[in-house]
Parts: sequence; structure tokens; C-alpha cells
Amino acid sequence: MTTKPVPSSARAVIIGGGVIGCSLAYHLTKLGWTDVVLLERKQLTCGTTWHAAGLIAQLRATHNMTRLAKYSQELYGTLEAETEVATGFKRNGSITLALTDERLQELKRGASMARSFGVEIEEISVADAKRLNPLYNMEDVTGAVYLPKDGQGDPTNIALALAKGARMRGAQIIEGVAVTAIHQVDGRATGVAWQRGEETGNLSADVVVNCAGMWARDVGQMAGVNVPLQACEHFYIVTEAIADLPRDMPVMRVPDECAYYKEDAGKLLLGAFEPRAKPWGQDGIPADFCFDQLPEDFDHFAPILEMAVNRFPALEKAGIHTFFNGPESFTPDDRALLGEAPELAGFFVAAGFNSVGIQSAGGAGMALAQWIEDGEPPFDLWDVDIRRMQRVQNNRTYLVNRVSETLGLLYADHFPYRQFESARGVRTSPLHERLAARGACFGETAGWERANWFVPKADLERGVKPEYRYSWGRQNWFDYAAGEHKAVREAVGLFDMSSFVKLRVEGRDAFDVLQKLCANDVDVAPGRIVYTQWLNDRGGVEADLTVTRLSETAFLVITGAAQGVRDIAWLKRHIPGDAHCTVTDVTSAEACLPVMGPNARKLLQSLTGADLSNAAFPFATAREIELGMGVVRAHRITYVGELGYELYMPSDLARHVFDTVMEAGDAFGLRLCGMHTMDACRLEKAYRHFGHDLSDEDHVLESGLGFAVKPDKTPGAYGDFIGRAAVAAKKQEGLTRRLVQFKLDDAEPLLYHTEPIWRDGAIAGFLTSGGYGHHLGAAIGLGYVQCEPGEKPGDIVGSSYEIEVAGERVGAIASLKPLYDPKSERVRA
Repeated sequence: MTTKPVPSSARAVIIGGGVIGCSLAYHLTKLGWTDVVLLERKQLTCGTTWHAAGLIAQLRATHNMTRLAKYSQELYGTLEAETEVATGFKRNGSITLALTDERLQELKRGASMARSFGVEIEEISVADAKRLNPLYNMEDVTGAVYLPKDGQGDPTNIALALAKGARMRGAQIIEGVAVTAIHQVDGRATGVAWQRGEETGNLSADVVVNCAGMWARDVGQMAGVNVPLQACEHFYIVTEAIADLPRDMPVMRVPDECAYYKEDAGKLLLGAFEPRAKPWGQDGIPADFCFDQLPEDFDHFAPILEMAVNRFPALEKAGIHTFFNGPESFTPDDRALLGEAPELAGFFVAAGFNSVGIQSAGGAGMALAQWIEDGEPPFDLWDVDIRRMQRVQNNRTYLVNRVSETLGLLYADHFPYRQFESARGVRTSPLHERLAARGACFGETAGWERANWFVPKADLERGVKPEYRYSWGRQNWFDYAAGEHKAVREAVGLFDMSSFVKLRVEGRDAFDVLQKLCANDVDVAPGRIVYTQWLNDRGGVEADLTVTRLSETAFLVITGAAQGVRDIAWLKRHIPGDAHCTVTDVTSAEACLPVMGPNARKLLQSLTGADLSNAAFPFATAREIELGMGVVRAHRITYVGELGYELYMPSDLARHVFDTVMEAGDAFGLRLCGMHTMDACRLEKAYRHFGHDLSDEDHVLESGLGFAVKPDKTPGAYGDFIGRAAVAAKKQEGLTRRLVQFKLDDAEPLLYHTEPIWRDGAIAGFLTSGGYGHHLGAAIGLGYVQCEPGEKPGDIVGSSYEIEVAGERVGAIASLKPLYDPKSERVRA
């Protein structure tokens, strides 16, 4: 057998021959990329793919993730005819059982979401579930959902079929070749170094893609790229043949027992996502790992098996043919890592698929291939975008602690507001201890500990602990948040938003760079604040932020904690090579204390000699003021829809400013407030949130932000702002959807997001965000509604609307203007 030579150059080199790498090669060649080389260190599928369970479901947590999963299933249904490789794909359906009322509520809400996504789903009775899978014990089941088009397949052959399809269109797939280095020049990947036995070489490429599975973190480190993932042991058993086991038996999931079941050639496969997982390979994966299994741990699996014998009584007499333990890689938030690395242009990642790699691979390969081809994602992929990951999350100790939890969370109750319990307390604001002492219950965002809600002093003194008790109904903090909300609307609230990302953009050409990026006009006087979006060429929203002009040559960009890595990468990649413009992340150097509410001015005026009157200090201005014994930079801006100021100060001054404001606050009704209150207030004011209501797929005009776009502004030295042509085109064509605010007619139901929007009796979209508007007295949501080009606003909001909540339709008021303070009179008071 001759050894296939490794070429010296390629248009794209893919590292890793699992199902993800094979899918990417397949889809790149479908786009006409014939010069594609895939390098696999050992043999195709030898890492995780070969031992995957092969479940192929359609429904995921968001619309576009569902879109990718549906694409995978449709693709696998055609692969065998195209490549003549049997994939074992069959649509035998799936059933998910609920054993509690809370789980049943989750399933009902998921069914509503599925319908808005176009996924066929049925809420079925316990009797129907028994009829479809008669060998299961259903005595304690409270309800079930059935997805008739879900399926299963042979993971290895699916990967090999994709590989053959890629070869048929010119791709080279070379096994036994390990990548040893990533070459780069001027911040761009230019190829790889490789080794095969004693043979070494270099392969230059326009694009390098890390599809290395469990090894993706190590490959990322070769390139200086952050790829946070960690392998865990994943267990399943396969029984001996079971008589009367239907070959077309639907896959059965029992998440309350951490288990899934599928028919496997007349045998039963029982797999588990146990609550506390076992990380593996934290000291490095053996160099010779290839189709390997890990040692059995029957004691670890025994609790799952004990519940399974009750659920599937035939297990008690069926012999175990195989006890399998193999590694799977998991990420800090149970979502995959996809896209171009922010640290290195031309270096892409597709890894960390959290045990759903087979059902994800087809769609992920399609989407990433299109991303590579076009230089931008084909639609909103923020859920899995690698730019959401923070550097601290790649720490090995952090990862080992976190993935011990995330594996089990796949089947845990997916309660709203659920917080991770592991790897906490890593990034804290200077005020963390003070907030904790005052009853803060912290959540985590981008590794930051942030106060989500507070237990008032009186309740703390009687022993109430600031801990979540999760539910699909009103959780234990609901009334506390209502009190915080009331303070913001009627008196004054104090928040800690030190996690805001703060970027100093400075230099002779800083203005011209920002004028190119910003849809709004940043040609303003020093001390002015500009709310703006950064757009892509389609008019989609890449970032939603504020720009404060500090001087002629210095600006401060402030964006959300979760978007920092993304926004820094976008900014830096659009600075021309010859520009005199620097970007410095000063997030940790400055704390931020928003003081919000009708008494905000009175409170702060009692602490400073500066004139805070509306005439002297109008909305959207920033200036330094003395406060207590310190100096802060006060920004008159708000995200809660009230008169308010964001106070920025050096981190070492934060405690003094906090103590000073708190000491004076009692006279003005001051209350500490958390992130849940901020989110509820912004929903009442219909303020958008990036990642929910805004994405690179959402046109800035359709999102209702045309007021922040200035197409006729004087361009800087680098020309018109990005997206200007798309804005003009959309104005000419007319809008085909609009972001609408909704308020339920009934004060009892709760909204979270993804609930279907019914317009005049037909589904017209789904909510992008939701929460409870305590001041307005009912749940509030935002969501895009399909409309006809040129349709008048009055006709849009004049329709009859309902929001579907767990299968029940609830009447709703619709508005294109904020339901709270539509003229912003309170904001500008």
C-alpha cells in the first residue's frame, strides 16, 4: 500500500477526521472548493465519532440551532443514494417522558417552541406513549411529547459517507498525519506543519480549520487561539438481543432519570448523562489514542441502571453485551464552538459538540463552509460563535470543574434563569463582598459574578438565603425583583455593572475608524454619548453599544459583558493597517455604578457640587464630577428607561463611591437592584438586547433602530459606514418583518423567550425575549412579526395577537412604540 503524499499547498486544510471535519470537507467541496486537504492524525472517526450513540433529533433550544439540526437530518437521508455508503439512517421518531409537573411544563413549552420553528411535534398521552413503546413502564409518567421525524443512524458510516462525498468532488483526505504547528503571518493563519512517522513537512493554506474534537484545545493553543473544551467519560450499555424489541421503536428519552434508550440491531442501548460527570484527559490525551475505550466504572453507572430496570423491565433479565465508556468533549456552557477565531484571521474552529456531534455535524459543516466562503456567517450563529468565549474559560482547572456539571445539564431541568454551580467566583467586581453582605444572589455571565437579585435586610435577618429555587412559575425571587422594580420606577435604584466591557479607542485616526464602523454619527463634541450599531454589509447588527467622545482623538466604547471578545475582534479587524488607532480593554480598570430612577438626580446632587440640572447636564452627555471624596465620570444614559447616570470610576475608588451613595440613599428611597430588574425594566421600555432581539441576521431597520442610523452623515477618511448601502436598499424595498413589543392581557402567565406569536390565527413569528413587567402589570415580550413590504404600522399593531405559552394561547397587546414612557419624557426629565 503506497502512502499518500501530503501536498505543499491547499486552499483549505482541515485538522481532524471526525464527523465534523468530514462534513466540512463535504460542504466546502459542494461550494466548489476542490483544493481541500483533510489531515487526520490516526484514522477517520477514531476519536469520538465511532462510539457516538447516533441519535439524530431536530429540536434544539433556538431557531437557528434547530435549523442546523433539521438540515443534518435531511442531509443524512440522502447521503446513501449520493455516495453508496450505507448510513443506517432511519426516521423512527423519538419520545420524551416527563416524570414531574415541572418537566411536563418544560416539554409543553418546548412543543410550543417547536411549532414556531416548523418542527412536527405532538403532545401525547401516557397511553399513547405506552402504545408506541409498549415495553416501557409508564406508571409514574406525567406526560410526553413525540417527534415523529426524529431518527438515528450509524455514526461511523455517516462520517465515511461525508468523506467519500468530499473525495468525489476533489478533496484529499490523508490519514496518519499529525499537525504539529500552525503557521501565521501578520495575524493571519497561513498553513500548518505536519509529521508522519519520521517524515515532516509544511502545508500552506488560505484557511486552516480546527476540527480536532478532543484535541481542539491543544490545536488552538498551537495557534494562540482560545478553544475551551474538556473531555468527559460518557457511558452506555448494550444488552444482548431482546425478544420482541421492535426494530422501528422510537428513541426514548427520560431526562428525569438521566437516560436515553434506542434499539440497536435487536438489542437495547441505554445511555446516560449523569448529574456529576468524570472529566478525562486533563493531563493530556495519550498520543496513541485510536478507537480506544476507557476503563469500566460500573459503580458510577449503577444508579442509572437501577432506574432503567424499573423503566424498562426487560433489562432485569437481559444480559449486558457491552459496557462502554468513551470520551466526549464538553464546553463551559454546553454549546459548540464555531466560527473564525477572534485572535487569528483565517483560522476557523468547529469543535466541542457536547455529545450531539452527529445530529449537529451536517448543519455545522454547511454553516461553517458558507462562513468560510463568504467571510461572514450565513445567518445568526451567536449561540455557538466562538467569540462568546472568554480567555479565563480555557483554564484547565476551570474546565475540569465546569464540565463535571455541564454533561449532566443536558438532561437536567432547563429552568429559566438556571445558573451554573461549578467554577464560580472567578471574575468579581470590586464591590462583590459588599453586595454579598447585603443579600446579593449572584449569577454568572462571561465568567463574571453579577448580582441578579437581592434579599432585603429584614428577610436576611430572619434567615432567608439568597439562593435560587427554580421553577417554570414565579420563582422565589419574583417578589424581591418586584420591589427593586418599584424602586427604579418610583424612587431610585443602584446597580453594579462593572462587567460592562469598556474599550478606549485612541489615536489620530480613531474618529475615522469609528465613523466607518458606526451607523450613527460620532462626529460630536467631547463629552457627548452616541448610541449606535455596528452593521455588516447586509445591514445586520454586529454590535449594539455606546460611543462616548472623550477628546478629539479618544473615545470610549461601552458594550455588554458577553459581547466583549466579539466586538473587540470586529473593531480590530476593521482598523486599516496604516491607521494610527489603538484599542485598549480597560474593563477591569473601571467600575460602573448605574444610579437610576426619578430620584437619581436628587440623590447625586446631595453628594456633589456639580450642576446636575437638565440644562447643565442633558441626556447623552458625560463629564467628570466630584462625588464624596473622589472623582467619577458620570454618563447620563440609561438601560432601564428612567432618569439616571452611570458612574464610572477607577476600580480602587469603587468601594468609597458605593459607600457614599449607599449612606445618602435612604433619604431618597434607594434600593440595591440586580440584573433581573434591569432586564425587566428594559423590556417595559422595549430596549433591545444583543443576542436576543438583535443579531447579525436582523436588519437594523427591521429591529426598529432606524433612529440611530444616519445615512447622510459626513463620512470619515475611510468612506461610508459599513451597511449604508443595505440600509438604503431596505428603505427602498420596504420591511418584511418588524420587531414588536407585546403585553399579555392576562397578568398570570410568564414569558421567557421563543414563545410563538399568533397573528390573526396564524403563527407569525416567536418572541426573542420575555420577562415580567412589574410596573405594567403583566408579562412583556419582544419578537419579530412577518409583514408585507410597505404595510402600515397601524395595520401591524391593529391585528389580533396571541402568544402561545405551554400550548395555551394568551391574548396580547401589540405595540411598535414602547409601552412604558413612549416619548422618553422620564429619560430626559
